[in-house]
Amino acid sequence: MISLPDFFELRKSLPVVDVRSPHEFEQGHIRNAINIPLLNNEDRVAVGTDYKKKGQAEAIKTGFRLVGPRLEEIISETEKISTGNELLVHCWRGGMRSDNFCKFIGMARIKSQALSGGYKAYRQFAYENFKKPLPLILLGGCTGSGKSEVIRALQNQGEQILDLEKLANHKGSAFGGMMMPPQPTTEQFQNELFEELFKLDFSKRIWVEDESIAIGKLFLPPDFWNTMCASKIVKLEVAKEIRIARLVEEYGKADKEEFLEKMSKIVKRLGGQHFKEAKEKLLQDDMASTIEILLTYYDKTYSASLERRKARIMYSAAWDGKDQNIAQQLINELTNHRITELHGH
Repeated sequence: MISLPDFFELRKSLPVVDVRSPHEFEQGHIRNAINIPLLNNEDRVAVGTDYKKKGQAEAIKTGFRLVGPRLEEIISETEKISTGNELLVHCWRGGMRSDNFCKFIGMARIKSQALSGGYKAYRQFAYENFKKPLPLILLGGCTGSGKSEVIRALQNQGEQILDLEKLANHKGSAFGGMMMPPQPTTEQFQNELFEELFKLDFSKRIWVEDESIAIGKLFLPPDFWNTMCASKIVKLEVAKEIRIARLVEEYGKADKEEFLEKMSKIVKRLGGQHFKEAKEKLLQDDMASTIEILLTYYDKTYSASLERRKARIMYSAAWDGKDQNIAQQLINELTNHRITELHGH
C-alpha cells in the first residue's frame, strides 16, 4: 500500500488502474485513470446482495466465481498498459478489490502498488483542498463580455487561472450547453477542478470567472463556492452593442428549435411579452434583436447581483471586445490598485 503523496508522485510516470465497476468509474474517477474492473456492474450487485443476505464468506466465494472466467481478459488488458510491467492500482477504499487485483496480476509478473484508502481517500483530500483559503480573484461582467476569453488571455500572460466553463463543458447561462460536449457528472467535474487546483501555487492569485454555484447541471464544491463568495471582483465593462455582436457570433449558427427550447425555460424570468418578442425575432432570423431582448433580462439579473456585492469590486476595466492587451491591462490595474490600497492604509 502507498500513501496519497507517494501516489501523486508515482502517477507522473506510472499508469493508474481503477478496478471499480464501470458504473462507479463513470460516476467519478481520478484523472487519467484506466478502468479495468475486477467486477462488472452486474457482478458487483450480485456480490453485494450475497454479502447482505448470506454474509462476507459467501460474498467472497461469489466474487471469485464471477471473476474467474474474466482473469485472462483482466491480465491481458493490464499487460497492454503497464509501463515496464509496473502500475498503480486503486478501488473504493483500498480494500479487497485492489488487493486481489494486485495478487492476480502479480501471478503474471506485473508489479503493482495499491493506494491506501483508495478513491475515497483521494476524494477526501480533494475536499480538504477546497477548504483552503484560496487567493481567488473573480472576473465579472455582463453576459457576452468575453470573460472566458479574457481568463485564457490572462493565463497566456503567466497568470494562474481556473477555467470553470471549460471543465464543466458549459457557458453558464440557460443557453450555455449549446454546441458543447455533454457535461460530466458533478463528481467528475469536482475531481477535474481539484486536479487543476492541485497544480497551482496558493501563495499567488488565481483568476476565476464569476459564476453561480451551478454551471448547467453541475455544482461547485460548497467550500470552494464559499471562498468565491468572499473573494474580490474585477469587473469587465463592455458596451451592450459589442456584447450583442459577440453573442450573435457565438450563437448565430445554433439550431433554431434548440435555441427556442432553451429560451422557453426562462419564460417566467424573461416575462411573457419579452419571450413573445424574442421568439418572433428568432423566427425572423433576426438573432441580434433576439439577443438584445434576452440581455434585458440577463443584464438586470447580473447587475442586481453585482450591486449586492459592490463592496467586493476592486475596480472596473473597459474593454472593446477586441484588444488583446486586455489581460496586461487588468494585471497593471490590479498592481496599481494594490499600491493605492496600501497608500490608503
